[in-house]
Amino acid sequence: MKKVAFYTLGCKVNQYETNAMIEKFIEAKYEVVDFNSIADIYIVNTCTVTNMSDRKSRQIIRRVKQINPNSILVVTGCYAQVASKELEKIQEIDLIVGNTEKKDIVNIVEKYFDNIKSKNSNEETTVGRLLNITDINKQEEYVEFGPTIYTEKTRAVIKVQDGCNNFCSYCIIPYAKGRVRSRKLENIINEVKEIAKQGIKEIIITGIQIASYGLDFKDSNIRLIDLLENVNKIEGIKRIRIGSLEPNIITDEFVNRLKKVNKICNHFHLSLQSGCNETLKRMNRKYTTEDFEKVVKRLRNAFPDVALTTDIIVGFPGETDTEFNITYNFLKKINFYKMHVFKYSQRKGTRAAVMPNQVSSKIKEERSHKLIELSNENEEKFLQKYIGKNIEVLFEQKENNYTKGHTTNYLVIKAKGNNLENKIMQTKIICKENLELIGEVEL
Repeated sequence: MKKVAFYTLGCKVNQYETNAMIEKFIEAKYEVVDFNSIADIYIVNTCTVTNMSDRKSRQIIRRVKQINPNSILVVTGCYAQVASKELEKIQEIDLIVGNTEKKDIVNIVEKYFDNIKSKNSNEETTVGRLLNITDINKQEEYVEFGPTIYTEKTRAVIKVQDGCNNFCSYCIIPYAKGRVRSRKLENIINEVKEIAKQGIKEIIITGIQIASYGLDFKDSNIRLIDLLENVNKIEGIKRIRIGSLEPNIITDEFVNRLKKVNKICNHFHLSLQSGCNETLKRMNRKYTTEDFEKVVKRLRNAFPDVALTTDIIVGFPGETDTEFNITYNFLKKINFYKMHVFKYSQRKGTRAAVMPNQVSSKIKEERSHKLIELSNENEEKFLQKYIGKNIEVLFEQKENNYTKGHTTNYLVIKAKGNNLENKIMQTKIICKENLELIGEVEL
């Protein structure tokens, strides 16, 4: 029995696709082992969102042959999709596999082994010959992995769409993932039913741009809200969590229907990127801060105790001190529970990489630090409100003397108690330690 190990970088879509690949290897009678163990095959599922992601991917790639020099190294994911020529120069790599080809990963690996075994083959086993990548921009339909039931014990990631049509000026993802392609509702429902049979209580609906779900269907008017309403009917699933949303989807009609989806989690990650309209224009974001503020009010009016999180890029080309201060004041006004702050990084192949007035690293660092401080202050205040309250927690895993879990609005809770994993329990919050809440389970 051959052994295979995986390393996943990047987003929840990559996590889902790694789980799907793991399942295919298990079906083919391979043993899945930890990445730091000795394996016959190592598969690195890469990310390419930033130059830092590329660098991290290369670091992991170079580690593999140090673990086992005789192993087969397979590199796949978004970095492989957009920079195959660059990866061909790395001698340690044996196979480069594109995003569309992930579904065939086992066959590709086994064909490689067959070529090695073949005594009559005169072909050279060079990296260039072992490229398995097609033009993802020509991919018009969602590539189905089949039902994927290899998940965590308490939470499952469900991929519902792929690709993006936005072409934000800083982003390479449309070139790595192609155009919007939505998964058939029937296949999603079947997968969620299989997940429910395992006793999994929470699912995360994810994709590259889930707000676009259904826009590519030619014979159907099904959209994201229809999908959520259908998933809500599946017995056994207790919580539905949704990934990052574009603000434009959150209309009055969407929110009115969403608040009737009783399993939906009251945590929404809204993609903002900047709190200044001039910066948003250069980013090619298709909303204004005024639009965004209306979205926030809709969600706060509809969902009690809602937690709103976001992504912010500082130091985007042309961002002046005035523009940054406008962003800072807007963020203070919106009062997010938590903000993920990123320093703008030039990404080759994007429009922003060649824009004038690139911001210095020093200024980006200063702005990042200021927003992180604001985020930490917001988080402290938000958590403080829950001390003394009773709240429902889905407990997930043991951690030292505690079992850790999450509330519906994604607060991290730790409590003492036996056999709490994969149980939803009423928990009284007694204190806060750093940015985690400590609770007592009410038995």
